[in-house]
Amino acid sequence: MSDTIHSVLIEDRLFPPPAAFQAKARLKDLAEYERMYRRSIDDPEGFWGEQAKALIPWMKPFDKVLEWKEPFAKWFLGGQTNASVVCVDQHANSWRKNKAAIIWEGEPGEVRTLTYGQLQQEVMKLANVLSSMGLQKGDRVAIYMPMVPEAAIAMLACARLGAPHNVIFGGFSSEAVRDRVNDAGCKMIITADGGYRRGQVVALKPAVDEALAKNGCPTVEHVLVVKRAGNPVQFQAGRDHWWHEAMQKAPAKHVAEPMDAEHPLFLLYTSGSTGKPKGILHTTGGYLVGTTITSRYVFDLQDDDVYFCTADVGWITGHSYIVYGPLSNGATILMYEGAPNYPDFGRFWDLVEKHRVSIFYTAPTAIRAFIRAGDHFPARADLSSLRLLGSVGEPINPEAWMWYHRVIGGERCPVVDTWWQTETGAIMISPLPGVTATVPGSATVPFFGVDPEVVKQDGTPCGPNEGGLLILKRPWPSMLRGIWGDDQRYKDTYWGKLAHRYFAGDSSKRDSRGYLWIMGRVDDVLNVSGHRLGTAEVESALVQHPWVAEAAVVGRPDEIKGQAVVAFVTLKANAKPDHDVRDTLRDHVAKVIGAIAKPDDVRLADALPKTRSGKIMRRLLKEIAAGGVPKGDTSTLEDLSVLAKLKDED
Repeated sequence: MSDTIHSVLIEDRLFPPPAAFQAKARLKDLAEYERMYRRSIDDPEGFWGEQAKALIPWMKPFDKVLEWKEPFAKWFLGGQTNASVVCVDQHANSWRKNKAAIIWEGEPGEVRTLTYGQLQQEVMKLANVLSSMGLQKGDRVAIYMPMVPEAAIAMLACARLGAPHNVIFGGFSSEAVRDRVNDAGCKMIITADGGYRRGQVVALKPAVDEALAKNGCPTVEHVLVVKRAGNPVQFQAGRDHWWHEAMQKAPAKHVAEPMDAEHPLFLLYTSGSTGKPKGILHTTGGYLVGTTITSRYVFDLQDDDVYFCTADVGWITGHSYIVYGPLSNGATILMYEGAPNYPDFGRFWDLVEKHRVSIFYTAPTAIRAFIRAGDHFPARADLSSLRLLGSVGEPINPEAWMWYHRVIGGERCPVVDTWWQTETGAIMISPLPGVTATVPGSATVPFFGVDPEVVKQDGTPCGPNEGGLLILKRPWPSMLRGIWGDDQRYKDTYWGKLAHRYFAGDSSKRDSRGYLWIMGRVDDVLNVSGHRLGTAEVESALVQHPWVAEAAVVGRPDEIKGQAVVAFVTLKANAKPDHDVRDTLRDHVAKVIGAIAKPDDVRLADALPKTRSGKIMRRLLKEIAAGGVPKGDTSTLEDLSVLAKLKDED
């Protein structure tokens, strides 16, 4: 059996940094990047010590950069800071006091703007509210909210008090809320009556009530509720409180307490697991250093930027690149509450025009949905304010990258395709837009201090264009500090695959240029007649065809080949096939990759099952492809009817 992943897609298109962008970039000299990167690898403690001092305000200086007792790291020991001071106070107490920190637009169209001065007032008042309810340093707080400014305010107020927050995605069920609240032992829940999604109110407070019913969450003492949608809710006297009423009574001054660099900042539970929730633990100092430096260099943040990340704060992307990273840099962020296709697929582009967005960060699944909807939606908006585009969440197909570059970026915006995880805390592999020549579909080069390698199952290095396991060879400041309450699970999950190496769970390859390509989760690698085949490459081949908007490839058991290749495909709205679609697409994959990758089945679908964050739930597709009934947690699905239609067509 082959030990490596079949990899034949070769991409020769190369895009140097645009001269106009490069001229004004924070980092514009490739030799300077190479010098900084080399120092970060050869002298990591010297490099990170300097960066930490320069990037964030310390209330007490650290006296040791790193303590590494594999696999447990402590960074910036002895140092003290406060995430609320880093993201709010340092700007509110400076010339940025009257600069917009958060521009928010609700799905119905309301717009609110909070300056750094106003954000500071709200965070201070909420910190006083939480303290008055008995919240103390170290207590955990669940935040179950729609995409409203109060979600960010709640995160920052918890950080101000040293109360680790546990943000639970607003699309999760009451059962998922209960599991996460209980695993973290939360003392309080901050929620809202509801939020808007595709013109409908998604009720949140009733789900909290259901989670708490019959003493379902015995550690919860108080529930604080934002009045957002006006849907009817029930209140339990003594436990439930309206946010606006509590804030009216709260003092507007609060002194932030210094937190040790290793004080827990937040827990974030990885989604989709059918077993015990896995609470990823991030601490204060290293996480802030990692998110601040990556926001600054990967997005080339400038003081006049309007930055729009389309993620939800319930995911790590929302934590790192809506709240902590951009705000620590004093940026102006745009938050949007609703769906990308409501009232139609032009909503994001209308927001870009209306708010003069200059940096746009979204997921490949969203990009492919936009492609399918048609170019007329972005064409109706003025996108000339954009200067940088980003991609996050999963590998981006080269053709989707090209559409993004051409139609949204007008061929003038660098595209930063970023690879990282909930566990890494911050971006690990990405182009730096002022120095890196980009290649469609490649995450390109490691960020400072990141030392990746692509290896075979036995740990030996793979050759050029030879797919294998992506591992990291050294600790980094924003890395997870463990799994909440389960050190052994942390060791086994992330450090148990290969000795002295962090295993990311992803497959990857390095091309002949030295650029890294992410080929998907190792779980998504198929074993076809003894060949290990990366599903991302088959999906990329399918999306290259002019009829195809989006594809998801999974395996099903096969008596002869071990696994058969099954492709679920959605066609572009304007596709007009003139002959059999399935055979055409099967032959197309064979031509692009080879006969080994030719799908056994091609199934046409109106839509693919996705989470509200835009990730395709391939686990459910695998079950359908195998002829089974989808099982497990479907609480994050955007549209349950998609699953029903796929099953009916089985």
